[in-house]
Amino acid sequence: MFRRLSRWAVTVPLALTLAAALSGCGSSDPATPAASTTASASASAAEAASGTLTVFAAASLTGTFTELGKTFETAHPGTTVRFNFGSSATLAQQIVEGAPADVFAAASPATMKTVTDASLASAPTTFVRNSLQIAVPADNPAKVDDLKDLTDPKVKVALCAEQVPCGAAAIKALDAAGMKVTPVTLEQDVKAALTKVELGEVDAALVYKTDVLASAGKVTGIDFPESAKAINDYPIAALTKAPAPELAKQFVDLVLSPQGADVLTKAGFEAP
Repeated sequence: MFRRLSRWAVTVPLALTLAAALSGCGSSDPATPAASTTASASASAAEAASGTLTVFAAASLTGTFTELGKTFETAHPGTTVRFNFGSSATLAQQIVEGAPADVFAAASPATMKTVTDASLASAPTTFVRNSLQIAVPADNPAKVDDLKDLTDPKVKVALCAEQVPCGAAAIKALDAAGMKVTPVTLEQDVKAALTKVELGEVDAALVYKTDVLASAGKVTGIDFPESAKAINDYPIAALTKAPAPELAKQFVDLVLSPQGADVLTKAGFEAP
């Protein structure tokens, strides 16, 4: 009887010891799923931070936004910034018709309004302003000196189409001066009007000051006082149906930051 009790006394502590050991091992199990969940969340966050950002922007922003796009890609490894540059009016229509885009930067409030009226953007912010100059070939063969010279039928002039922001600004400036110009061509964006001057196909064009600077000496810019009556505000907004909404917000923040302002003002844009 004593032997049986002794064996039972030894067996119980041993069982309890094993149970405690097993219990101790079991308590570490929840840590494994927790670590896995954390790693998964980190991977998801990293994945969400990368991707493609699509920016629709006015043609006059080509140089500055291309530079800011590279800055953005450097700050967001794994992200690719794609641009669609062109006439603000055309870009706005493309967005309304369903073209996938994350950010819209327009050359006028009127073209941005097309997008906001369709509830595709809200609270756009004006980030720069731009004014017109008369662009002439470097050797200025028509001897253009001021706005009045553009009224001469012998002077071949390129203007932007009226629905394009640079075209609307040109009309305002000419109306302010009480002058009428008959262009030989109407272009769909300011870059196209400038190209006509660079190629010598026209004697002059009304384009933005920033585009004259970007030509790097291929054309000469002539100031005229009436340009003060036709300064364009440039609004920017993240789109409400942006495929990459967080990246869109971050890009807008970059444009509005001191770093973005520095790039823009160096290119000739004016602070709003």
